[in-house]
Formats: sequence, structure tokens, C-alpha cells
Amino acid sequence: MTTSHKVTPTPQQIRENILAALSEDIGDGDITAQLIPADARSDGLVITREAGVMCGQAWVDAVFAEVDSSISLEWLAHDGDRLSANDSLFTVSGPARGLLTAERAALNFLQLLSGTASICNYYASLVEGTGVKLLDTRKTIPGLRIAQKYAVHCGGCHNHRVGLYDAFLIKENHINACGGIVHAVLAARENAPGKSVEVEVESLNELEQGLAAGADRIMLDNFSLEDMRAAVAATGARAELEASGNVTDETLRPIAETGVDYISIGALTKNCKALDLSMRLL
Repeated sequence: MTTSHKVTPTPQQIRENILAALSEDIGDGDITAQLIPADARSDGLVITREAGVMCGQAWVDAVFAEVDSSISLEWLAHDGDRLSANDSLFTVSGPARGLLTAERAALNFLQLLSGTASICNYYASLVEGTGVKLLDTRKTIPGLRIAQKYAVHCGGCHNHRVGLYDAFLIKENHINACGGIVHAVLAARENAPGKSVEVEVESLNELEQGLAAGADRIMLDNFSLEDMRAAVAATGARAELEASGNVTDETLRPIAETGVDYISIGALTKNCKALDLSMRLL
């Protein structure tokens, strides 16, 4: 059993995202766009000023469609595509008012999600050939978890649990409150049979407790490389192992080479830098 899966947003989730974005941006009306004659039409081109991985096409489509259904887009790149500086991403055509009203919300989604996909692609490249899977966390922008988790796998990494409901992740405070690792795992099995159970451990002794309790996955919290290798040797096929804590681009490959199955990295979603995009009216 595993908590690694592929998050795919539903049309309803995308719509909820874009309606919230448009509401905060437009309010009771785009007063600057109203300066443009109502019958004025224009064409636009969106480019990237830097290299990266594209993500966010569905959100862009939804923003423009919501602002003005007569606006048409033609995509020149697609989610998961690697981009070079000055690549064209899409063209857009329609009423000038609608193009300018939708521009910022659309590009905000595209640049954020492309930035997330880009940093994931970078981290994935650092462990190429090791067989380890890099996982995201719940350290996401509020309201955009599904969107960012979608961007994670567009960039070549993998999704951990979506939230607090789809899998157990029993950490130190849970363990203490439950009276120990074994009690916590048994309670999880009783409360939600069939849900994946992961336990965070801080020592090789706690690892043995987690294995004895029958956890599906053990999270090795801030283990040394030596202890990670010992954990891999001791665990065998009894459970999956996930490394976590103090993971940087310098430490990532040495951790991967210990033989753990997964490495979780909060930076995949919380430290992303938006890709620099621009829309030019033609």
C-alpha cells in the first residue's frame, strides 16, 4: 500500500480557483479596462522570459472563458513541456477589454504553477538514475493545493497524501498522545481500515517499533546517512522508507543513494519562484 499517487484537478476545482482569483482582482469592475472602446478587439502573445517547465493551461483557459467566452486561445506549448527563454506559450484573440481584464489572473496561475513544475524538474534531475521518488508535502499555498500538486508531477516528481483525510501520517505528537507507536498504528487500522499508515520515527529503535506494528511506510526524520543505510538494510521488504528533514539540493543525491524509496521535500511547493511571463498585445 502506498500514499504516492497522481493528483489530477477536476473542472470544478479549477473553476473554484479561478473564480476566487477573479473576484479578488476584479471586484465590482475593471475600471481601467472600461477606458477602452467596447468594440475594440486585439490579439496577444504570451511568452516566457526564462527557461522552465510549463504548467497551468487549464486554469488559463478557464480564466479567459469566464471573463469573456468569445475570447479564443491557441496553445503553442503544453503542460509538462520544457521551455527556453523567449518561447511563445499561447496566442489570444478577442475583445481588448476582456483580454486585459483576464491577463493578470491567467498569468498568475501560469507563472506560479510553471514555477512549481520547474523547481520539481530541477530536483528530479538531481536524483536521476537512483530510482528514488521525490514527494511533495502539505506545505502548499492555501486554496491551491490541488493545483500545486498537479504541477509537481508535471515537473517529474510525485504526490504524497492530499490532506489529512486520505492517508495516515503519524508523527511525534500523535505517537505521544496515543501512548506509543504500536498503539497509534493499531488505532489507525481500527479507525480507517484500508487507509495507508505511515509513521514518523527518529531512531533505529523507533524504526523497529514501526515495523513491528505493521506500518506501511516509515518516515525517517532527520536520520544521518549512516542510519538511513542501516534502516534500509534492516527493513528489507517489510515497509517502504521515506526520508525527510533538512533536504537540500546538496544533500538530496546522497540521501537517494542510501536506498530509501521516497524523499519528501517541502521546498517543491513552498519555495517555488514564479516563472517570468509576459503578455504582449500585437
